Amino acid sequence: MGLKRGTIASLVEVLAVSTKLGLTSFGGPIAHLGYFHNEYIRRRKWMDERSYADLVALCQFLPGPASSQVGIGIGIVRAGLLGGLVAWLGFTLPSIIALVAFAFLLQGFDLGNTGWIHGLKIVAVAIVAHAILGMGQKLTPDRNRATIAVIAAAATLYWQAVYSQVIIIAAAGLIGVWLYHKKTVEGTPDLNIRISRSLAISCLVIFLTLLIVLPFLRQWGNMEWIAMLDSYYRSGSLVFGGGHVVLPLLENEVVFTGWVNESDFLAGYSAAQAVPGPLFTFASYLGTLSGGLTGAIVATTAIFLPAFLLVAGTLPFWNGLRNNSKIQGALVGINAAVVGILLAALYDPLWTSAIVESGDFILAAVLFIMLVFWKLPPWMIVVAGALGGMVLELI
Repeated sequence: MGLKRGTIASLVEVLAVSTKLGLTSFGGPIAHLGYFHNEYIRRRKWMDERSYADLVALCQFLPGPASSQVGIGIGIVRAGLLGGLVAWLGFTLPSIIALVAFAFLLQGFDLGNTGWIHGLKIVAVAIVAHAILGMGQKLTPDRNRATIAVIAAAATLYWQAVYSQVIIIAAAGLIGVWLYHKKTVEGTPDLNIRISRSLAISCLVIFLTLLIVLPFLRQWGNMEWIAMLDSYYRSGSLVFGGGHVVLPLLENEVVFTGWVNESDFLAGYSAAQAVPGPLFTFASYLGTLSGGLTGAIVATTAIFLPAFLLVAGTLPFWNGLRNNSKIQGALVGINAAVVGILLAALYDPLWTSAIVESGDFILAAVLFIMLVFWKLPPWMIVVAGALGGMVLELI
């Protein structure tokens, strides 16, 4: 049975608008949410203001790339499950193409140790520092939450195991329930979700099954693509707080295993800041370096699949959960821990590998000022960082 004409028209509309956003949405997840609000809510009125705020709250709570998940959710509300898929494809594909091309360029010309690549590593320091500043002001405004963040940072640096971040985040969530479970929650209107609860449960079952089964398949078999599926799927499943927080998880999965060296890893992370769309497409770059186009497809699919399954699986139940004070309290603690994990990533691997002499620190400070106080777009920061790295190489 084919799709109805109205459904096809809605899918084409979602694809066109999301592709426009995928080509123009620079600035990271917070900026993406602003672009979404302007295009989807203010201009097209696909969702009311309160429903959009509720959707953003859900996606901030779920692991995965928050801005991509919001886009998927809006696509689902507009055109059902296929609408969510089309919205993700349009928003993500431009970034995928750009980073895959950069990966082939890096391989073909052996650019790993050049001055401009070192400059891109310094760009990453400035951009992550900016992200920590913004997140810290919003998510750790008081003594308790700042303390949670610092403890989470210390634990992340001193305890680097496969599931350490999951345990740190879970513990922060429990502390948040204990400290903030009495927080007042205002009633909110129901979201109009075009997914049945049975289909939602199926999505959640698939999510959990893959998370549990893939590590066992990896151990029993000796196929590299299964190992890649496991590494990227687990990274996409366990990241709270958006794209920047995936940095330490992916480093653990691809650098420590030898798939990608640290220099190329950090160069790609910096390049990901220069393209529009979600930062999770960094996985497309990494997959290309270790496995060509096939690796890019496997890595991209695996890291984004948890986000899609979680949004589709939780949206029908969110109307009842979002007014629960304990859920809200857990979210407060988790968000504080996310700031701490990002702070740890700023130090290691970013600072330790990029800031090795006084010139590097000066360039990082200049880039930070350009980003925070001059409010220049990220692509200009990336260009300035690459040029600055070339200058430092000549000095």
